[in-house]
Amino acid sequence: MGSSYYQFCPVAKAMELLDERWTLLVVRELVTGTEHFNELRRGVPRMSPTLLSKRLQQLVRAGIVERRAEGHDVRYVLTPAGEELRPVIEALSVWGVRWIGELGDKDLDPKLLLWDMHRRVDHGAVPDGRSVIRFLFSDVPLPVRDWWLVITPTEADVCDRDPGFDVTVTVSAALRRMIEIWRGDLAWAEALRSGAVEVQGPEALRRAVPVWFTLPPFAAVPRPF
Repeated sequence: MGSSYYQFCPVAKAMELLDERWTLLVVRELVTGTEHFNELRRGVPRMSPTLLSKRLQQLVRAGIVERRAEGHDVRYVLTPAGEELRPVIEALSVWGVRWIGELGDKDLDPKLLLWDMHRRVDHGAVPDGRSVIRFLFSDVPLPVRDWWLVITPTEADVCDRDPGFDVTVTVSAALRRMIEIWRGDLAWAEALRSGAVEVQGPEALRRAVPVWFTLPPFAAVPRPF
């Protein structure tokens, strides 16, 4: 736990645990249902494994998280105390969308975008069999320009290298535009109509791509301007 504020105020006592760097983002990942260490790492890709392990240990000691080990399978699950942080995380996401300004270039992370998209696939809306969406981000360096989502009616996975399957559709856009769609700042229909996003593939599948995903809840938050 971080340094004490030496105040009896419950906000101060809560923040002694929660205001350390990355802690609330780890809780955010746990709130979304992520339970395994390697998947948690993909949700906080710029956090070192050592620091992630340390933060998880702190959350376990604080009674926010329970570590469950069954053989080699280790899961991190929110306790009832941790579950009570869910509305806190949701409120922070709403506030951040409404009141935090323009995203900087360094805030635009294709790895994090694709990871978030993969866990919000509407598996009931995707075609039978395997669908592969290739994403081509025109405004990022070549090594991280191309990404693939491999989707079935039950699973989804993110690949930063060609998985070797036939591509169903290719989505071409600036990373910033795609993140704006995901945040709810730009509608899919408007992005496609303006040419900010181009989808290549059979017409029926091109039209279907937007409904394969459920936008995050904060995407529907009204903006104050």
